[in-house]
Amino acid sequence: MSSTQVERFANQIREKLPVYGSPEKCAEKVREDAEALISPLPDKVLNDIDAAYEVVKASFSEVEILRPYSLIKPREDWYHGPQPHHRHWPALDRYLREVKGWDQLAVDSIGKTSNEVVSLLGNPGKQTYRERGLVVGYVQSGKTANMTAVIAKAVDAGYNLIVLLGGMTNKLRAQTQLRLESDIVGRHRELWQLYTTSDDDGDFVIPKNSSFTMPVQGRAQLAVLKKVSSRLDQFLKTIELTPPTILQKLKVLLIDDECDQASVNAAKREYDMTTINELIRRIIRKLPSVSYVGYTATPFANVFINPYPPGKEELDDLYPEDFITALPKPEAYFGAREVFGDDPVDPGEEAESGHDMIRLIESKEELARLRAEKSEDVEDFHPAVTDSLEHAILWFIGSCAVRRRRGHDDRHMSMLVHTSPRVRQHDRMADAIEAWIERHGGGLRQGSGSAFDALARVMEEEFDRVAPYRDKHEIRPAAGELVEDINEVLDALEVVVENGESFRRLDYTGEAKTYIVVGGAVLARGLTLEGLSVSFFLRTSRQYDTLLQMGRWFGYRHGYEDMPRLWTTPDLADSFRQLARVEEEIREDIEKYKTHNVTPKDFAVRVRSIPGMAITSATKMKHAYRIAISFAGRHVQTIRFDHRDDDIVRGNWKAASQLVDEIGADRFTEGKGRLASSVDGDKVRRFLIRYDIASSHLNLKKDHLLEYIDKQADRLVAWNVGIVLSAKGERSTHDLGGLGRVTTVNRSRLKDTEGGYADIKALMSRSDILIDADARPDSVRELGWAELKEYRPDCPLLLLYPICAESSPDPKNRGAVTKTRAPLDAVDDLLGIAIVFPGEELSAGNYYAVELDSPTPEQLDDEDDIEVFDQPDGAELINE
Repeated sequence: MSSTQVERFANQIREKLPVYGSPEKCAEKVREDAEALISPLPDKVLNDIDAAYEVVKASFSEVEILRPYSLIKPREDWYHGPQPHHRHWPALDRYLREVKGWDQLAVDSIGKTSNEVVSLLGNPGKQTYRERGLVVGYVQSGKTANMTAVIAKAVDAGYNLIVLLGGMTNKLRAQTQLRLESDIVGRHRELWQLYTTSDDDGDFVIPKNSSFTMPVQGRAQLAVLKKVSSRLDQFLKTIELTPPTILQKLKVLLIDDECDQASVNAAKREYDMTTINELIRRIIRKLPSVSYVGYTATPFANVFINPYPPGKEELDDLYPEDFITALPKPEAYFGAREVFGDDPVDPGEEAESGHDMIRLIESKEELARLRAEKSEDVEDFHPAVTDSLEHAILWFIGSCAVRRRRGHDDRHMSMLVHTSPRVRQHDRMADAIEAWIERHGGGLRQGSGSAFDALARVMEEEFDRVAPYRDKHEIRPAAGELVEDINEVLDALEVVVENGESFRRLDYTGEAKTYIVVGGAVLARGLTLEGLSVSFFLRTSRQYDTLLQMGRWFGYRHGYEDMPRLWTTPDLADSFRQLARVEEEIREDIEKYKTHNVTPKDFAVRVRSIPGMAITSATKMKHAYRIAISFAGRHVQTIRFDHRDDDIVRGNWKAASQLVDEIGADRFTEGKGRLASSVDGDKVRRFLIRYDIASSHLNLKKDHLLEYIDKQADRLVAWNVGIVLSAKGERSTHDLGGLGRVTTVNRSRLKDTEGGYADIKALMSRSDILIDADARPDSVRELGWAELKEYRPDCPLLLLYPICAESSPDPKNRGAVTKTRAPLDAVDDLLGIAIVFPGEELSAGNYYAVELDSPTPEQLDDEDDIEVFDQPDGAELINE
């Protein structure tokens, strides 16, 4: 059997489905068409058609939807995947595979996750329903692809009015409209009625007949609205003017893209509502049959919505009480983990520190030339192309030239420059970049001169810092071999400004574009920068959701995963690294609670508090409370150290020495390290009081630890205390109590940190928590932390880590600096600690969460005011 021929016949069968309905009839028609060319048909061809029919038929069989990514409220099973008579999903499926060239795994993944989301919607066969859910994706990760698949399948299943709130700017709304038209509507244009277009003035207005039209079986209506009050108000009025007989027939899917922006009620008082929030709620209340689904990569605000607001009977809020779904990370996704790395299995393994793609701008003098330091200086400030910005531009030009050699000349290529939220500064920065290109373009085109020499150096340095890790990456010609390609890049290169007032803006329609994009708020949320490879990013924010949405450099980078670079400040790089873990915790929580059959109403997604940063704006957090702290089932470790503070460094070593002597050196048995069992908890508590934990630490505060230990004193009576030593380590410079001088472990620091502390990223190896285990697994690497903890006894474990003051990234080459690491260079040997707590990890922790029940007296006693840093920075609000 010819697999190519079978697939060809299968495609012919799928093409005929919209006309003939069933795979059987379509296969028969394919036979007839083939017989018109060759009669009688050879047995091989008949067998291939039969095989193709089986392939298509199997794809439409009833799918068992397991919902592996969702927290759900108990509901009926009404959707079982695409069926033979469906038209929109089969068309979209083929369009993604054959026109857009998506690979099999990517389309299959979208098919699976969209099945799950559609199964959680209200059943359009019912007379009335009102469902509210949340879909959590990754920034620039293909949420829109999932959204379009959900729309296609929902319409196939019986939904007949699709409403999409597509951002707060004309650009975002138009981009979303175009995507839906090309991916879904254009496949069966005759089956769609559009209330909006992709024109600048194509947003929703009350129809001429002042009403939605009566839905027709097999057809659907579409409206893509900008999320502003004027458009929502017109949409609401249209609902109110629609006759009840029509309204009862409308089965509405209301999708809120970037639902954490503007949709959440940010009014200061509980009984007040912001206009947009109120309008969305009134729209939902007016519709007899509606499923509201919010899509976001930053659900921080949404999970703080009060599930029990005053007056809920009259007007529901938007808490996702029916389902919360976390989309899986796509296989080819380039995200925070790729940039900042994962927690290594062994802290000595630098290979897990992410790719070396961050370039730090540390000079205050340089930053002062890039952005106005004071608001009163903005009017007269003119930014300059500094050394770092020149480096970034040169790398962009060079990387675009290399991408052309890799066969990407028909793809968009973009660079982002985001140094200020202020419109006036955007034009001035764009002018400065254009002047630089005009001044140096000639030499770059000719392959000579200082600018070309600099380009050659930049390309050599950058390629040296990120080694090839896919086949395409091996194509890396030197600058001297790319002169012709560089000329093509410069011919195509445009400098555009993307903000609410600009006339030189992005336009990715038509032929492939090469852009340097300078912009503000509109670049910080939702807008996709096609082919983004270079980001020059200085804008600050103290809010999780704003900061994460600024990560436009995340997404898919097919064939040039080795090329993205981010120029930013050490402070921003540090914030993004911390945030990568916070973002991941939301998905981990959803996965964790799913296995315990917890519903969204029972469960408020927890978000860790990072010192100095607000999760979202103060008004969106009015239903957030600091709840009782729990470390049950968790392990914590010191990864930040005040390594240059002599008093702290030596004080911590002294505290550990005192603990060893209080326990008694003879009680520490030798093994993988040293271990003392059944240590009195009071001794451990006294040690923690004496021990100093760096104030810059992410989620480890001494008062929180002590508070938890005190409240759980009856469960934490006896501790095991281990000392982690390295057989190859240097001897400590001081005695560790009665144990004398011990062998230290090597923990180098990350290079891109500032603020006077050292960040070692990870202290613990996974095998360390087995220091007191009676049995060990065959392989530690293949098991997660939770699985390893099952081997431990049910008691708390304190681990002490003597850390070598030098701690070079390469112990054999002292003082050497690697791509991401530098020597620790502490004033003396450090003493790190880790604690492994017994118990279930599912209890509440040091997180902000919605209070779903009345606070307990203990919680009320412990409740602190939440300090929120909410500093509007003058970013323009782009409205009509």
